[in-house]
Amino acid sequence: MTTRIGIDAGGTLTKIAYWDEFNEMDFKRFRSSDFHKVKDWIDSNHPNASICVTGGRAEQLKKYLNTNKEIPYIVEFDATMNGVMYQMQRGSNQPKAAIIANIGTGTSIHIMQESSHKRLGGTGIGGGTLLGLGMALTGISDFDEIINQSRNGKRTAIDVLVSDIYKDNKLPIKGTLTASNFGGISLNNSNNTSPSDLLAGVQGIIGEVVASLCIQVADAHHVEDIIYIGTTLEDNELLQQIIESYTVLKLKKPIFLDHHGYSGAIGALLEYTK
Repeated sequence: MTTRIGIDAGGTLTKIAYWDEFNEMDFKRFRSSDFHKVKDWIDSNHPNASICVTGGRAEQLKKYLNTNKEIPYIVEFDATMNGVMYQMQRGSNQPKAAIIANIGTGTSIHIMQESSHKRLGGTGIGGGTLLGLGMALTGISDFDEIINQSRNGKRTAIDVLVSDIYKDNKLPIKGTLTASNFGGISLNNSNNTSPSDLLAGVQGIIGEVVASLCIQVADAHHVEDIIYIGTTLEDNELLQQIIESYTVLKLKKPIFLDHHGYSGAIGALLEYTK
């Protein structure tokens, strides 16, 4: 049987979903700057595969693969929503309506109502922010290393909390909320922040901005569930914790899928296997 592969070629990462020899869905990912590795993997492992692509760099990837076969394309938003719904249908509790935040290079926000979806907006804050700002602040260019180092960081000297401003005064809102991301840098005369602290601070910006926008959108559409997806969440427990705590604080229900960043690739795979 011919192997079928779905590929989501994003701005930062290229994600792959495919059926293995046991008819189980499996996954791979590569940097989008390494299209040659994508081609090498396909040529070495699945040279006769049927491929469907999605994502912002799909056309570039198609040219790079240089295959004689026609490679169909599915619109990224459709592929992502199809991938999300596929995963939700295999869970025990599928909400009738949910806000979906796709945290890729930037973040795109959608509303899903049963089998339909609509894009509501987004922000330029996302994985590209973590990679770019993290590199600018620390010189670390490897995405996985940025995530690993941020785990050991503390935001106490990076951010200003509400409780820091209202010292000895009655708090108007919860004191542990962030009053100013990175505002603590100018107040920290000891200058004892580490690269890990700075990276944890960047994670805080991303998590709080994305969660805040999603909560506002959820309130406007009277939705309780917010599904957070995207490769920026892969193996990134700190970002998940920041998003989860803020979402719960605002009385919304955060949902994290098992395959955070592969919804687009799954949708492309499913499109080609219809």
